[in-house]
Amino acid sequence: MRLGTVIGRVTLSQSIPALKGGRWLLISPFTTDHFQRRHDPPAGLSRDPSLVAYDALGGSAGDTVGFVEGREAAMPFQGPTPVDAITVALVDDVFYVP
Repeated sequence: MRLGTVIGRVTLSQSIPALKGGRWLLISPFTTDHFQRRHDPPAGLSRDPSLVAYDALGGSAGDTVGFVEGREAAMPFQGPTPVDAITVALVDDVFYVP
């Protein structure tokens, strides 16, 4: 699981029925710099590219979320589903001590 900040939502004109009821979020992943500075980086300034993740938890812009990518992202669905990233946690606080 990785952490990131929700920086926006994605609107689709069409979706497959298996994905009904969820939303798509634009996420900026955290880097090690985020934890060492102990504050949120400005949105969109992550070294890693932003990604789009399926969300059934209700995350919104500015929230810190946990997400997984790859095969694990498709595991919650019945049968094959074209999902590469999914939110798995809404994070309240992060405590980091190097």
